[in-house]
Amino acid sequence: MRAAAVQLNSTDDKHRNLETAERLVRAAADDGAELIALPEKWNLLAGGEALLAGAEQLDGPTITAVRSWARELDVHVVAGSIAERSPEREKLSNTSVLIGPGGEIDATYRKIHMFDVDVGGVAYRESEHEQPGDEIVVAHADEVPVGMTVCYDLRFPELYRILAVRGARVIVVPAAFTLHTGKDHWEPLLRARAIENSSFIVAPNQVGQAPPHYHSYGRSMILDPWGVVLATAHDTECFIAAELDFALQDRVRESLPSLANRRPQSYRWPQEVPA
Repeated sequence: MRAAAVQLNSTDDKHRNLETAERLVRAAADDGAELIALPEKWNLLAGGEALLAGAEQLDGPTITAVRSWARELDVHVVAGSIAERSPEREKLSNTSVLIGPGGEIDATYRKIHMFDVDVGGVAYRESEHEQPGDEIVVAHADEVPVGMTVCYDLRFPELYRILAVRGARVIVVPAAFTLHTGKDHWEPLLRARAIENSSFIVAPNQVGQAPPHYHSYGRSMILDPWGVVLATAHDTECFIAAELDFALQDRVRESLPSLANRRPQSYRWPQEVPA
């Protein structure tokens, strides 16, 4: 399978974001990509009030547009994530969907871990406007099991291990990883998740500045199950692509069977966890 990661500098200009995303999705498809992933909040990256105003349901214009692209181009698209509004939930969800070549929504994942942190002199409080999901999702792109995550999830290795144990061969990480943390943590975390789970990682990231205080690191990456970086994006809007060699993955998992050698009967969560 050839996979692509689309890197964007999304802002509060939704029309411009969708126009740029479509151009790069089409370019990735022309390059032969069968699985194309967009970054986190690719249709609208802005402060809480703007996200509330611009949130959509999954049958809204953003996901409807991506469904039409996937259908026309005959590709699988991970529609990064969008701020999703639902009458069933009080707050928004940070929601990623996998769309198949027929334009159907094959899977929906709502980000589990809320980005409530203080880094680089900025306080981020995702939970003020969004609520966490509670379902771990392994979807399928044709016959390939794909684990779905979003951005801050990357810091929670237990999620990735469960995805791998449930059969994920590829794990997608749509992100808006900050410049402050990204320069030190982005690549090491991606490589660790790939190595410890013998999984391919497709990680499209936001790049550049967006209102009111976002500055994303960029350097979108595709990694193989040995932790080798197959492709890295430059510091601009673009796409990267790489071949995912599942025969290589089989050899890695046979020669270094860390998934098979797990001993879950010996694992115990501590009663108290440090803050």
